[in-house]
Amino acid sequence: QLRLVESGGGTVEVGGSLTLSCTASGRAPATNWYRQTPGNERDFVAGIIGNSGTNYADSMKGRLSISREDPTNTVYLQMNNPQPEDSATYYCNAETWTEGNYKNYWGQGTHVTVSS
Repeated sequence: QLRLVESGGGTVEVGGSLTLSCTASGRAPATNWYRQTPGNERDFVAGIIGNSGTNYADSMKGRLSISREDPTNTVYLQMNNPQPEDSATYYCNAETWTEGNYKNYWGQGTHVTVSS
């Protein structure tokens, strides 16, 4: 069982920057960020496999940077030039494959508000 804790959410102005953190209780081969607004589905934002395999949502590509810090099992998401439509609750997601058993974990989320 992995426990995921997100932090770094808050209010950021358009054109600024924000860094979100996801600290896990253990190692996860794949870690992702999703976001969700009320009444909508939870959408993929970014993901990292290992320490260097990254993937970004097309709508946000170029404004995001995801990285992993192994010693602390922490994954960071840097968001540059945030826009009002980026306001959402951002969730950390971890995927593990242990002895052929796939498991998916979620954090409680951290809210981001982009203001102008």
